[in-house]
Formats: sequence, C-alpha cells, structure tokens
Amino acid sequence: MLNAIEDYRNEFKVKLTNKFEEEVVAFLNAKGGNVFIGIADNGNIVGIDGDADLLQRTIKDRIKDKIMPSTLGLYEVIVHESGNKKYIQVIVARGNERPYYLKDLGMTPEGCFIRIGSSIQNMPNELIVNEFSKRTRNSIKNIVSPEQNLSFSQLKIYYEEKGKIINKNFLKQLGLFTEDGKYNLNAYLLSDNNTISVRFGKYSGTSVDNLIECEDFGNCSIIKATNNILDKIKNENKTFTKIEYPERKEIKMYDYDAVREAVINAMAHNDWTNLFAPKFEIFSDRLVISSYGGIQDSVTQDEFLEGFSTPKNPELMKVFYDLDLVEQMGTGIIKILKVYDRSSFEFFPNFIRVTFKFNKNNFINKEVIEEEPLYISTTHGYIIKLMEENPRITQKELSNILGITIRGVQKNIKYLIDNKIIKRDGSDRGGTWKVIKEVDNTVKLP
Repeated sequence: MLNAIEDYRNEFKVKLTNKFEEEVVAFLNAKGGNVFIGIADNGNIVGIDGDADLLQRTIKDRIKDKIMPSTLGLYEVIVHESGNKKYIQVIVARGNERPYYLKDLGMTPEGCFIRIGSSIQNMPNELIVNEFSKRTRNSIKNIVSPEQNLSFSQLKIYYEEKGKIINKNFLKQLGLFTEDGKYNLNAYLLSDNNTISVRFGKYSGTSVDNLIECEDFGNCSIIKATNNILDKIKNENKTFTKIEYPERKEIKMYDYDAVREAVINAMAHNDWTNLFAPKFEIFSDRLVISSYGGIQDSVTQDEFLEGFSTPKNPELMKVFYDLDLVEQMGTGIIKILKVYDRSSFEFFPNFIRVTFKFNKNNFINKEVIEEEPLYISTTHGYIIKLMEENPRITQKELSNILGITIRGVQKNIKYLIDNKIIKRDGSDRGGTWKVIKEVDNTVKLP
C-alpha cells in the first residue's frame, strides 16, 4: 500500500495510458504533483509489467516530445520497488511559463489542462489568456549571455565523473541556447569563466562590523562554485562537546546536511538576471545564506515551506539534479525543516534569507553544548575522587597525596570550578567541597 491518497497532489494509474500527458500538463499548470504508475485507485501497489527502465525512458520521451513549452528541469521520473513489485513516480513541478499544453492541440482549451482537486479539467480560454499574459518572459534561458566565447570544461568533467555521456548535442540538451542559437544566461553561469562573484564572509562577532575573512569562490562554473562553498562550510563546522559522565558527546556547530540543502537551493533558485550571486556569511552565533529573488507569486509562504516545487531556473535545476547535488524535487526545504524550525526562513520582496543559529534552541534534539571542549585529566580525576571521599580535604593535603605543588593544586581546582564540576560550600577555612557533576568513579588513587 502506498503511503498517500489520490488528491490534488497525487494521481494513481495502474498503467501508462494515452491520457498521461494530460495529467502532467494539469500539474504543470497548477501546483505541481505526482503521477504514480503501477498503483491502483485505492493505493495498492500492483506493479508495472515489463522493463521498468524502458518504461522510464518512454515516459521521459513522451513528456519531452508532446508538451509545450519546454519542460526541461520541471520533472523527474523515478523507479521504486516494494517487495517484488516496481512502480514509477513522475514528480512534476509547477511551471513558470504557463500555460503548458499538448503540442498537437496547441494553446487551446482542448490542449490545456489544470488540476482541480483529484481530477483534471480543460482550461477555459479566459484562464489561458490570463496565464499567457503573465508568462515569465525574462527567464534566463531567453537572456543572451554577455559573452559568447564560452568554454565548458569544468561542467563536462563533473558530468563525466558521474558517468554521464557527453555527445555533440550536450549543450543543446541542457538548454544553453536562445531560440536564435546564441548562448543564454544559463550557459554563462555554467561556463568556465564568468564575472559572477560568489563571496563567503566571516565575522568575529554577531554583526558585520568586524570582517575577519572574505573569500571569493566565483568566476567559474556555478557548479564548481557551489562545491567550493560546500567545502568551505564543511570546514567551518566546528565540533562542540558536551560532557555527561561517563559519556562524552560531540555535536557540530550546525547540521551540515541541512545547510547543504540551503546552499544548493540558494544557487539553483537564485534570481540570476542581475548577475548577483547569493551571499554566505558566518558570524559568532549563526550562519546566514541570502539569495536574490523572493518566492514566486503563485506560491504562498506555507506552500514554499511544505516543499511545493516551483523552480525559478528549471534548466539549472536539471544540471544540479544530473550531478546528484539535488536528490529529488521539493525535498530540500523539507530536509532543512526536519532539523530547524520555520523561523529560520525570512521572506522579503527581493530576497530570501535562511539563518542557522549555533545555539541549543535551534536543534530538535535540544542538546546543550559547550563551545570549549572540556578536558578532564588524570589529576582532575584524582582531585574529584579525593573530594568525594573527604569533602573537608585541604589544598595542602591534596598536594601531599598527589605529589604536586600547592600552586598546581590551585590551578586544577580553578579549572574544575570554572567548568562547574565542583564547588565550594562555606568559607575557605571551614567549608566543604561538593562534586556537582558526575565523573568516572573508576579512578584509582596513587
């Protein structure tokens, strides 16, 4: 049984039918969704007949050949297996060049469909005209690159490393040309040399007043820039330590997997029309990622945070997906929100900011962390053991037993007090020692 129901987001099909393209068009023109093949109306997995990989290729070809305008980067076709049965999930994003239509029937009510509830309907002519009037015309695939002498060695290396075939139509298949055959802005962003500056700033405090490091990872393919930023963020991710005797727990400054999703989202969905890249900044208490362009008008903030996929740059998204930087459409936000809450996202008319705080309240597991690793030496253990056995023990007595100077005893006691492992009750002369944090009691006295 599939863990889903047939609704405005999901369509179940026992097999691939002649109506398949209509379902895809309907999702492209609505909020996006999933077409499952090999699933009965009640959600039971019945499986598909024949070669699943062949059916997967057939589906891709039908979407590419029978739907207009281009659906590049707006869908994924995934083969799943449950028990000994295979089924196919076609993930469809909301398109930004609506209305989409069947190529053979044109932009007419007979060729345009929209998902309403759990069914599809023909789009009325008024809606077709209205959607067409709002169609994105400044898509970066239609903007001519500021440079036409471009090379793509870096991009090809990334594809070859993933075992992808590079043929003479490679660049065309990625949608790197305008209709009149010139390199578009997608090509410029993915080329070996461009003027895109991708900066990483580091500050010593909580404000931008004290910049201590600034690195530029740009002027190269944005795929390479993205990987460089990810490497930098991984290296900056310090380990914090929590001591819970007899265990020592370690926790990272931030959840790298969640931050990775935010980095990739910022780079793939940034508004590149002004050639401004996202900003990456790390402060003493947080990491901040800011990308240009707000969420699309057709998507609410709640829908955005629920993972509704509406790629601003479908062609770029396709490249990120090909290179395994993106696992599946719409999952990035969901992965972030498994670790951080919604308040991490801030929405503005012209940009989106994601903030990852370095404090315990930002982690779902509510771990309490100490920024300085806590080291407990053998001498510390001896002192703690002796204080447990004799709370009135003096510094001189500790010095004689341990064979260290009075000054050495004082230094070790100060460390234990500062780290809230022991405390002094009463006066220096008549008071007692109290161990307030549990330690390993297997220490043997000399």
